[in-house]
Amino acid sequence: MNLVLQGLDTTLDTLRRIAALANPARVTELGECAIRCEAIDFSEALKQTIEVAAGAARIDATFIAPGRALADFKLVAMDMDSTLITIECIDEIADMQGLKPQVAAITEAAMRGELDFADSLTRRVALLAGLDAAALERVYDERLAMSMGGEAMLAAVRAAGLRTLLVSGGFTFFTDRLKARLGLDFAHANVLEIVDGKLTGRVLGGIVDAEEKKRTVERVCLDLGIDTAQAIVMGDGANDLAMMSIAGLSVAFRAKPVVRAQADVALTYTGLDGLLNILA
Repeated sequence: MNLVLQGLDTTLDTLRRIAALANPARVTELGECAIRCEAIDFSEALKQTIEVAAGAARIDATFIAPGRALADFKLVAMDMDSTLITIECIDEIADMQGLKPQVAAITEAAMRGELDFADSLTRRVALLAGLDAAALERVYDERLAMSMGGEAMLAAVRAAGLRTLLVSGGFTFFTDRLKARLGLDFAHANVLEIVDGKLTGRVLGGIVDAEEKKRTVERVCLDLGIDTAQAIVMGDGANDLAMMSIAGLSVAFRAKPVVRAQADVALTYTGLDGLLNILA
């Protein structure tokens, strides 16, 4: 196996100190804050040792088979809230109603996998009833921000010929705008019902929950004529696990513990473009 070590505020000396624990045959510098350790004799015990040392130094550590590259894949599928962007849109919309603490608590529990996502979304959206729809534009204009490294990651995957899918348990108001702004190929999310310029507190049509996210990745792969093993899937919450489970490479970004534990790659300290070092 290879081991990629990378961080934001770290040094090559720190990276090499952690690398030495793995006794690699070779170490390749991937930049000022990233190295690849090659031909490692992998074991679960070694993985635990490396993860403890790396976590203490705020460094991401990824074990990966040698030779894997972006060119192995044809699609990148991304969750939106707290993955491609830094916010949970529904929490910020709720803030316009003075209800952010109540809604955010439900969101957090759902992302940890403690609540059924569809039920939690129905409860949260109901609290938004009566809000002027202009609040959505304010959230987009004033609060929505790309996650660190997101645009660099997208530029690199496009240059490598991969297609892009934004699949979200959030809302089309935001996914549609991001799709146009970022030049994404596909997007799928929930539709908020708006009547007379106000939110009704309901979602139109079926809810994009964990299974619908998974089905969306499968549908897009089928349309592209590729296997789901040729997809990279990125997410942060429990409702992303189903679609991550069918991917050729699953990436947990700033994720909840339940997601980090099941993902192939965990980017906790670096940006989304940390993926590029792993597949360099």
